[in-house]
Amino acid sequence: MWNKTQIEQHCQAVKLLEKIKDLALLEIKNKPNTSEWQVKEFILKKFKEFGMTSDSDTPIVAFRESTCNPHYFPKRKCNKLTRNSLIMLDIWARLKVKGAPYADLTWMAFYGNKIPVKVQNVFDIVIKARDKCVSHIKKELKKSQIPSGQELDIVCRDYITKQGYGKEFKHSTGHCIGFYSPHGNRGNLRKTNHKPILINVGYTIEPGIYLQDKFGIRSEIDFYVNKKKEVMVTCKVQKKIIKI
Repeated sequence: MWNKTQIEQHCQAVKLLEKIKDLALLEIKNKPNTSEWQVKEFILKKFKEFGMTSDSDTPIVAFRESTCNPHYFPKRKCNKLTRNSLIMLDIWARLKVKGAPYADLTWMAFYGNKIPVKVQNVFDIVIKARDKCVSHIKKELKKSQIPSGQELDIVCRDYITKQGYGKEFKHSTGHCIGFYSPHGNRGNLRKTNHKPILINVGYTIEPGIYLQDKFGIRSEIDFYVNKKKEVMVTCKVQKKIIKI
């Protein structure tokens, strides 16, 4: 269970990550010849500037077809930005303070004039799956029931499957947020976790659809359930693809 200080540290980390995300998108806008690697390096620089630290994995910065790999880490030889590029930013870090938990966010953006219909449709499905998961937690808590990781995974996965993309949802719905990496050890939102989610412990909800050799969409938010059995979403919630 996180204490009051750790919850505050997490929320502060969320705000800093949101600021870094906005700065990274501005960097992309102002440098249209930039690469995935360069944006990743920009984000790492901002971590240091804002007093944050992360684990050995680097932020995920993906342009175009790179977004269809849910665990894409750019190398020096990588995609450069072009017009009509879909962009995925997945960033995680914590305050450089002992015992501070991580924050972990994913946002989608588009560099170009018009978002393709297929991209928009897949984005809408992912957003709806994410929101259904949050709504389910709230509904269960009103009945004084705490849902399990498996239950929440089923809510997201069943909706995406009904839309025809079940096989393209290639990871768990979310994970516990840790102190030494963004992935904690208190159980994930996945098929094999039959235990209820824990009170005052952070989790992510991050459904995704990844179309091989085409594009991928993921939306990731952080939340915890407090002692009053209320869902506390600690970050801004993306509703639309950001156009830059």
